[in-house]
Amino acid sequence: MHYRIDFSRISTSYKDHSLVQRSAADLLLNLLEIGESDDVLDLGCGVGNLTEKIRKMTGGRVVGIDPSEGMIREAVERNRGLDITFEIKGVEELDYEDSFDVIFCNSVFQWFRDPQNAIKNCYASLREGGRIGVQAPAKSVYSPNFIEAIERVKEDPETEVIFAHFEEPWFFLETAEEYRNLFENCGFRVVLSEIESVKTEHTPEEVFNIFSSGAAAGYLNQDFYDVEIGADYVKSFERVVNDAFLRQADGRGVVTLIFNRIFLVAVKVCHPVICATASSSPIISCSPVLMSRSVTIPDSTSCFPMITA
Repeated sequence: MHYRIDFSRISTSYKDHSLVQRSAADLLLNLLEIGESDDVLDLGCGVGNLTEKIRKMTGGRVVGIDPSEGMIREAVERNRGLDITFEIKGVEELDYEDSFDVIFCNSVFQWFRDPQNAIKNCYASLREGGRIGVQAPAKSVYSPNFIEAIERVKEDPETEVIFAHFEEPWFFLETAEEYRNLFENCGFRVVLSEIESVKTEHTPEEVFNIFSSGAAAGYLNQDFYDVEIGADYVKSFERVVNDAFLRQADGRGVVTLIFNRIFLVAVKVCHPVICATASSSPIISCSPVLMSRSVTIPDSTSCFPMITA
């Protein structure tokens, strides 16, 4: 039997366990300064807990999209009567044009298999002067805690053979400048691009739940293995990971969970003719535009410590 753990399966517990995503999302919302009449697209909205928060910030149109049917089904149930539109749709299928003032992209950018095309679609979806905010894990060592646990999976006799056939599905860049270049090559003006090490404290059980709310959808998904995985492998994998987090606890029984995260805000200021490849120069035709509203981006030295434990 092919075994898959995906976001449809974990949707019912996602709101409770996605603690890291939510804390970093609060900062991203502050950086975007959503206006009272802004039309907002929540890209990769999950079960809609942050979409609900966005709804309270603006009287404009609010749309949440996610490729997971389970997530959207849960989002609709949780947010009935709030005038939010939810659609089963991935970033590759974005068909909006000049439709939004803000795109909120929280902890999903790492899942984009074709990030350049995703950015191009986001650019087309924004009105001139509109802005996109991205917060996502960054660097190959995106979380030292998770990577340490996975190293144990690689070495454990019950998991090492099958895990050798795992291919990572995520997209990570190592520097803020690389993220900046990726967006600028697609026509955006990047006003903030910073990688921050975000630290929070949790019990080992909470860390395991956080792992299960996101990373497990990659590590335990049949689509990313070239051999069959089954329930026995999943059980062993989860045991090894859980034991690793228990070992990471200090004398208080607390784990300091570290995530390297990119925070990026970019503005649509012109129309690109084509989106450049990573190895070529962009070909862009720009015309001056008036920004629809000013965006104040706090200095990174004053805003990022707010989410560091």
